[in-house]
Amino acid sequence: MSEQYTPLPDEFCTWLAERGADAYALVWVAAAGDPTGWPESEAPRAGETGIARTGADLTRIAVQEITRGPQETLRRWLQLDNGTRPLAIVTTEPGGLFEHTPGELAAQLMHDPASDEARLTRLLASWLYRRNADAPQGLELGWVAAAAAWTCHMRAFSSCPPPSVLAQSLEGTGEEDESITELVVSTGLRTAGLLDRLERAYRPRAELIEDWHALESLAADVPALTETAGWLLDQIALRDAPAQQLRAVLEPDITDHLRDRRADGHLLGTAAPALDEQRTAHLAQARATVRAYTAAAYSGRAQEAQQLLNAFPIPARSLETSGPAAAWRRDSVTAQDAVEDLAAQRAATTAEDGAGCFTDPELLHAKTSYLAARESQLHLIHDALGRLAYAAFPAEAPRDLPEELAPVASAQTHRRVIEAFGTLDRAAQALDGHISYQLQQPVPARRRATAGAETALLTAARDALERIITPVTTPLDEEHIRACLQQAMARPAVPAGLAPVVSATREMQAGSPPAPGPGSPRAPKGGCVTTA
Repeated sequence: MSEQYTPLPDEFCTWLAERGADAYALVWVAAAGDPTGWPESEAPRAGETGIARTGADLTRIAVQEITRGPQETLRRWLQLDNGTRPLAIVTTEPGGLFEHTPGELAAQLMHDPASDEARLTRLLASWLYRRNADAPQGLELGWVAAAAAWTCHMRAFSSCPPPSVLAQSLEGTGEEDESITELVVSTGLRTAGLLDRLERAYRPRAELIEDWHALESLAADVPALTETAGWLLDQIALRDAPAQQLRAVLEPDITDHLRDRRADGHLLGTAAPALDEQRTAHLAQARATVRAYTAAAYSGRAQEAQQLLNAFPIPARSLETSGPAAAWRRDSVTAQDAVEDLAAQRAATTAEDGAGCFTDPELLHAKTSYLAARESQLHLIHDALGRLAYAAFPAEAPRDLPEELAPVASAQTHRRVIEAFGTLDRAAQALDGHISYQLQQPVPARRRATAGAETALLTAARDALERIITPVTTPLDEEHIRACLQQAMARPAVPAGLAPVVSATREMQAGSPPAPGPGSPRAPKGGCVTTA
């Protein structure tokens, strides 16, 4: 059956509830595109897409079809699942949406006296066989992928395929071998152990690294485990000081969006605007770079990891706030919020009741390293923006500055912008994102009194930056160029042999003697010309 009409996100729950009490929705779920927060606590649940969690982006779903009851729903999921595109099973609950795993439905049907156990076994065996056949490696490695997929989706039913299901699957391939059976069972149990460990509250970094290596090899054939492997890599990065320093340098300032999102739901008539495309792209680039460094650092590629660190050096900490940075923080509400949030994070990290950090010293060290580097990076950003907003470019030279140093002084704004943002184009993208975010309607109540002034300040900085990117040049005078060309073309041509004579004549007429040529008599120091 082809994909059906998908209602608007805010109408989806109501629309699904109207389908009936026994209605299940099979929906394809696109990858999440909001990299605004690092996952520090809750691990992704294997076999689920997370589309029913609070705050999930329902624009990611596309409805495949509506089914009735768990039996038809499981049958259709087993037929439609292709292993490459996440397919979720959702129903409506009084509190919103609820996501079911195929294993939950299989366990429900297995304990239902009215269910046909033999038919259910055939369906599960057919799906397991197909996951093995579709694996790119084939042979024994195909069964490893199939066993991992089973554990991921069917763990609520059984950690590894039951003997009856596995026997029918092996019979379909003609591989009824005890070694294959042992391989499938051991892979299922090992994957189940990995997924169980994800639910622990405290995880040492060594265990996270070991689990990431195991899941990374399985995620290539079981896309449902890709998010879990990425989450483990992020957890390792959160405990690695250089990774957090790299993150502090690369991430743009999104304090305005984070505060709006926290205020959403607490103030009547407010809704957190969507983060602008420019800074969203910069966040995604930062996340990908930190993941690339972490993967290289813990996969035996130390040279590649060091190259990434060398490409983005950590800024030196400024002991005093510069004048431009102080001026920007005085007038920019977002800058004030950024400084306050950073101070709050530092206070929470060193608080006596922060037992979570003190039980994991690596996490505490990485977080303090991030905060120190982020403070330096914010100072660079605020200093650059202050120079742009409050000084014309080129900047006016100080009163007693030597004239030769005036270009050097004006170039400091240019240098500061590059230090803070990397390139002038990236700075322009960040400012464009800030401005478009402030202009979104409706403006949240928290920012209604300050949005106009903030936008004007950002626009002033953006205009100054534009003058740096596009320096003023003298336009070409086409008429003057044409007249000069016509004048030159109208001059009579001089024969090649007469050129020196004509040149000497013109010089003498101008009052200066011609330069002596080769073989011509030279004048002595007294000024007389001697002849032989």
